[in-house]
Amino acid sequence: MTRARSATPTETFVDEYCQLSQALFPDVRSFEHFKQLQVGMLSEIKRKTLPAIAKIPGESDPQALHHFVAYAPWHMKPLEQRRLKLWQQALAGRAFTLCIDETGDKKKGKTTDYVAHQYIGNLGKLENGMVSVNAYGVMENITFPLIFKVFKPRTRLQSGDTYKTKPELAVEIIEELEQWGFHFDGVLADCADGESGDFVSALEKRKLKDVLAIRSDHGVWLPKGARVRETSWRPFERVLCNGEQQTRFIREIVFGWRRDIRFYLITTDPKTLPKEGTWYGMTNLPGKIQFTVGNTYGLRTWIAYGFKHAKNELGWADYRVTDYTSIERWWELVFCAYTLLSFPCPALQTRKPGTEPQDAHETTPGDRFSEHPWWNPGQGWKNTLNNLRLVLQPFICFCLILPWLLVFDISPLRSGFAELIDLMNLFHASLPT
Repeated sequence: MTRARSATPTETFVDEYCQLSQALFPDVRSFEHFKQLQVGMLSEIKRKTLPAIAKIPGESDPQALHHFVAYAPWHMKPLEQRRLKLWQQALAGRAFTLCIDETGDKKKGKTTDYVAHQYIGNLGKLENGMVSVNAYGVMENITFPLIFKVFKPRTRLQSGDTYKTKPELAVEIIEELEQWGFHFDGVLADCADGESGDFVSALEKRKLKDVLAIRSDHGVWLPKGARVRETSWRPFERVLCNGEQQTRFIREIVFGWRRDIRFYLITTDPKTLPKEGTWYGMTNLPGKIQFTVGNTYGLRTWIAYGFKHAKNELGWADYRVTDYTSIERWWELVFCAYTLLSFPCPALQTRKPGTEPQDAHETTPGDRFSEHPWWNPGQGWKNTLNNLRLVLQPFICFCLILPWLLVFDISPLRSGFAELIDLMNLFHASLPT
């Protein structure tokens, strides 16, 4: 019996991470394509189209990658479950802030499943496109992806589909995460959910603390004779994801009398109340929360910022398939790449990237990555992506020039790249144990 060959290696840190999911792919070619797409999504190419990605890890046929995304015998759900199990291991029971967000992508025509003329939040208007509801976690300056669900408009329902609103999808996500055993110390959501009575009731039923966005014209029933009053503006320092601080202003809006649910107005300028810098929110956080609610609500914009990077940098909207089964495969592959970027956070890190020296005074090549002049010592999502791209550069550059080396065989160039790639392979993935 012929023994199956081993998968062609890429970079050590990518191979180590992908190895955790190898059993989910039925053949070596599918597993290789999974690794190649992870490399491509992490790469510096602007648009993550399959023809562009195919050039990076040396895959000569983009049709093979398309077959992997659209037709290969693997399933999205087991890969999602494997990723969530990794987050269970990494978090080890620690609570985090859950953010529910929706995003949309403009798409032409009606060929693609669930594309319709609908409100696209990041565009701020009605457009032809696809919308999804997404759940992210926030803990100690990191963001990490959890679950996504596509919104299926009434006009585009397929056989067997059931129409569900975006708040209903958000509740489903929370229920799934609870079944997994994740713990939330708070829930953040935008006004589509904050204005939904069913969504708010679902949070109350679970006794979850929340900070929800509401519209400026949000109405509250008042008893006869009660009035609406506002407290004085109070400044507070908004702590940004990179540790920097910016001054914001907050005031409470009291409808008659203070209740369990309280209402706040947050702005960058209390005099002009700029549209892009002013937010209304409601919360059931207890105690003196004037400043806590401001920083907690600010995490929502941080998530939106992080997800924008996931879309722009990892290729969320760059799929070129029309059926939703293939699209959700693509989105899960993006979430896998996003997870690899989140693991190196100090709060989760279980192993220092690179090899440890045998002696305290001994330095090995694996300890010198940070000497690169473009290496970024910060702990944010973009910092990690920058550094991983630096580690991938020799491998990707060699793949790009390999066709020329097949024409002009320059042995010193080959051997030089091989030596540099070997050094890059001393960089290891930070994985949960």
